[in-house]
Amino acid sequence: MTVRAGTAAVNGWSVRWTFANGQTITQLWNGTQSTSGANVTVRNVSYNATIPANGTTTFGFLANWTGSNTVPTPISCSSP
Repeated sequence: MTVRAGTAAVNGWSVRWTFANGQTITQLWNGTQSTSGANVTVRNVSYNATIPANGTTTFGFLANWTGSNTVPTPISCSSP
């Protein structure tokens, strides 16, 4: 996933979404993960917390599922 700063720099970020069908993250890179049931939050790690104005950073993950694999919604991004 790509996290993009707007016209101002960002110092710290988090991305949240809800898995619809019991999916689980098995590997994650460039972020730290916390889950509560189907709700997932990925936060920055120290080396990608600061994003300059109009800049980007990325994180990625692998997940498992059984049955349906509906696109997670809603996806939101925030900065403290």
